[in-house]
Amino acid sequence: MIQIIPAVDIIDGRCVRLTKGDYAQKKVYDASPVDMAKAYADCGVARVHLVDLDGAKQSAPANLRTLEAIANAVNIEIEWGGGLSSDIALRDAFNAGASCGIIGSVAALKPELFRQWLQTFGGSRMILGSDVRNRKVAVKGWLEDTELTIDDQVDGFLSDGLSQVICTDISKDGMLQGPNVALYEELQAKYPSVDFTVSGGISCMADIEALDAKGLRKVIVGKAIYENRISLEDVKKYSL
Repeated sequence: MIQIIPAVDIIDGRCVRLTKGDYAQKKVYDASPVDMAKAYADCGVARVHLVDLDGAKQSAPANLRTLEAIANAVNIEIEWGGGLSSDIALRDAFNAGASCGIIGSVAALKPELFRQWLQTFGGSRMILGSDVRNRKVAVKGWLEDTELTIDDQVDGFLSDGLSQVICTDISKDGMLQGPNVALYEELQAKYPSVDFTVSGGISCMADIEALDAKGLRKVIVGKAIYENRISLEDVKKYSL
């Protein structure tokens, strides 16, 4: 059964969701990141997905206090992304309670550094965050596009122990119009040794069921929960 990983995106210590990664299209929610993490933990999820959007924009973590508060409040795995661009930033995130680091811009722009981190911390703690528009990788909080494809990235890091990839289809993110199932099905079939996490576009349980039927292993759900399209009871059913 596919694993649901609830998302908490953070700006200024508050829960937000963007549309297509656009900071100008930001919606702030009343629930605190700690309260949301507690609610997810109560559902029995094994992991939560936390993104420091301030950190992604400034290329350095900005919400580590929130990460620490969540780590102290819940006993589940925390995958953390946003601003992890140096050895110090990565170790600070781990020290604050992150179980895994999601590496996006560094993996695209400084592949040797990400390769070093994979070799030092292992594939169980290092996640490639590949955020794509038309299969091309975007960096720096999705503000800049590159000529790299997600296939280029996976091929480049497989021999270094890469085993986890979060692929976000930016065109789908926050749109609540369904995920790009074909993309993820193709990637998972091409790289069976890698766990691909679907990210972007989840609108309802039918989307998750469709991904599950195609053999996808993990899916991030964010806005659909905040907008009450997927209930915590639904999440709980997939966490038993």
